[in-house]
Amino acid sequence: MSNLTATRPPGTVPAKAEPAWRPRRRFTSQHRTVLSPHQLNSRWGRRIYWLVLVSVVLLFTAIFVFPLYWMITGAMKTGEEFARIPPTYVPSRFSLDSYREAWTLMNLDRFLLNTLQYAAGAWAFALAFDVGAAYALSKLRPFFGNVILLGMLATLMIPPTVILLPAYLTVKDLPILNLDLLNTPWAIWLPAVANGFNIFLLKRFFDSIPTELLEAAQIDGASPLRVLLSVVLPVSRPILGVVSIFTVVNVWRDFAWPLLVLQDPEKMTISVGIASLRANMPQTTMTAALVIASIPTIVVFFIFQRHIMAGLTAGGLKG
Repeated sequence: MSNLTATRPPGTVPAKAEPAWRPRRRFTSQHRTVLSPHQLNSRWGRRIYWLVLVSVVLLFTAIFVFPLYWMITGAMKTGEEFARIPPTYVPSRFSLDSYREAWTLMNLDRFLLNTLQYAAGAWAFALAFDVGAAYALSKLRPFFGNVILLGMLATLMIPPTVILLPAYLTVKDLPILNLDLLNTPWAIWLPAVANGFNIFLLKRFFDSIPTELLEAAQIDGASPLRVLLSVVLPVSRPILGVVSIFTVVNVWRDFAWPLLVLQDPEKMTISVGIASLRANMPQTTMTAALVIASIPTIVVFFIFQRHIMAGLTAGGLKG
């Protein structure tokens, strides 16, 4: 008997050496699929599985990314190459002249600042009023609350084009106050607040917050407003991110409504401003302007994309 064996305390089991290789991950499933786990775990099954998976992912990625690539590279072509048939998929000479012309000739900086002002104001008012309305319907339980919520949801069934004329007349002569809100930011901010879909999302999330948390805060003497600010909002960041993204993107991409209520060239949004100057600009310059106008929304999406699914799929909280 060796010294190592002699010095080991009785009753102990020698530790097993770790294998030098790690077994491959095996496919297991409790549900019936087209291919059985035995077929997937075979050598050719694994290869075919990964080949199909990678091919499908690359195909759908190319389908969604190609229009963006075509727009970005199209602005880098010359006018002759842009109109060439059949088209060229790669510019013969990469040039940023069209982007410079779009920025200087079309005054995109002013349009971008206008749109940023409208989007920021709509975001602030939407969070303030929609959160308050959803909190009241979810936790304060007002009289006829379900009827009010049903009326808000019923507005989602009306096509936006149907309410353009009534909304325009309302903005032109605001009831009771008799104010003309045309060519003012209020014409963009106020309609953005009246969004039944955002209120519905917020209410569904607030319904999932345990009542015990609110009751504990009320026992400590917190008012309903204090409960909203200190308890509800801190745990509602995912859904607040979703509502924020929806509000900003809707204002940024909207065209018909700003075209009606913002006819002053100095107060136009980026989409309306580009459309108003399209007749005097080359196609490459117009394409470059569209690329510049799309950059803010693309950046917002990539930064906050995880909040979209996190907020939409949040159905409950664990105490």
